[in-house]
Amino acid sequence: MDKNKTRITAIAVIVALIATITLVLFNRQNNNNNAKVKNPEMILFYSLSCPHCQNIEQYINDNQIKEKYSFIELEISDNQKNSAKLIQIAKDCGYNTNNLGVPFLWTGKNCLMGDKDIIDFFKS
Repeated sequence: MDKNKTRITAIAVIVALIATITLVLFNRQNNNNNAKVKNPEMILFYSLSCPHCQNIEQYINDNQIKEKYSFIELEISDNQKNSAKLIQIAKDCGYNTNNLGVPFLWTGKNCLMGDKDIIDFFKS
C-alpha cells in the first residue's frame, strides 16, 4: 500500500513539474511576442456613427493591427470623459478644438486625425 502512495505522489510531482515548465516556456514566448508591440500608450478616439471610424475599424481588423500595435479605443459620442480627454490631447498637439473630428489617434508622441493619416501611420 505504501508503494502505491509513493508512486501516486511521484506521478503528481512529475505532472506538477511538467505543468510548471510548460507555463514558464509559454510565458517566455508570449513576452517575446509582446516585444513587437509598439507604444502601448496609444489611444484611438472614435464614434460609433462615424463612417471614417468604420473605415479604420475595418482596416484594423483586415490587417491584424492589434497584433502589431498596442492601443486603447475610446468612444466619444456618449462619453463626456472620453470627449474631454480627446480635447485635452488635441490641445496639447496644437489642434484647433473647434474643428476637431474622429477618428483621432494619439500615438504617444503625435496626433493624427482622419482615416487616411491613421491608416498611413499603421502602414509604416
